[in-house]
Amino acid sequence: MALIKVNSDNFENEVTNSEKPVIIDFWAEWCGPCKILGPTFEKLSGEYESKMTFGKLNVDENQDVSAKHSVQGIPSMIVFSKGVEVGRIVGALPESLLKEKIDEILSAL
Repeated sequence: MALIKVNSDNFENEVTNSEKPVIIDFWAEWCGPCKILGPTFEKLSGEYESKMTFGKLNVDENQDVSAKHSVQGIPSMIVFSKGVEVGRIVGALPESLLKEKIDEILSAL
């Protein structure tokens, strides 16, 4: 289960230039729902390892990236394919619902 840490410096390399789709969890240390989602997101990163890359971006440390992608509330998970947003999931969803949403986004690619 490899989660990448995404920030302003490596966003282009890790997300825009990625061959695989990338899902980024926009989160913050003080966010309760973000902490609830964290273990589920990490678990799914292992399950989906062959299909997509999972990354986390701290909104407090990377406000420029959050603003650029219009992140209004957290947790927000944005799926990028070839650097373009192809899906967005907002809120701390239960694992089954999160998998369902991810599968829907991936099947549309």
